[in-house]
Amino acid sequence: MLKIQLSIRIEKPFVRLVSKKWLRQAVKLTLVHTGISSPVELGLVIANDDTVHELNRSYRNVDNTTDVIAFALSERGANAEPFITPPDDVIHLGDVIISYPQAKRQAEEQRHPLEKELALLVAHGVLHLLGYDHGLPEQGEKMRAMESKILDAIKTKQ
Repeated sequence: MLKIQLSIRIEKPFVRLVSKKWLRQAVKLTLVHTGISSPVELGLVIANDDTVHELNRSYRNVDNTTDVIAFALSERGANAEPFITPPDDVIHLGDVIISYPQAKRQAEEQRHPLEKELALLVAHGVLHLLGYDHGLPEQGEKMRAMESKILDAIKTKQ
């Protein structure tokens, strides 16, 4: 059974709008569908636009908000070696920060439920922690295919 040490922080305005249990399930299904079987640790934050905007400006030199930012603790590329298990037997992946307001706007634009958009952003962020990238067309196709597979597994409202 996959062991996940998941720290979830939801900023105050969104606490009653997002279930930690549901977020945990979305993270777990993402990891399972990517074949991760070693114990892992990661953080997930549901934040406002200002928080994500500041992180985007400070760490990516992009002066606007975005939907999701992933801060991986190790650089992983398409040709990377498998994860090396550290002495504590837990792979420390990093943190995913999602803008709830941006997710809501995108869900409205796409005319699908907010839960589906949040599921996509959770999967997208976790995939980035695992080394997936969409910078090149081939990598983008692989990442989108994995996201689609994960979304099929995550229960969302229709």
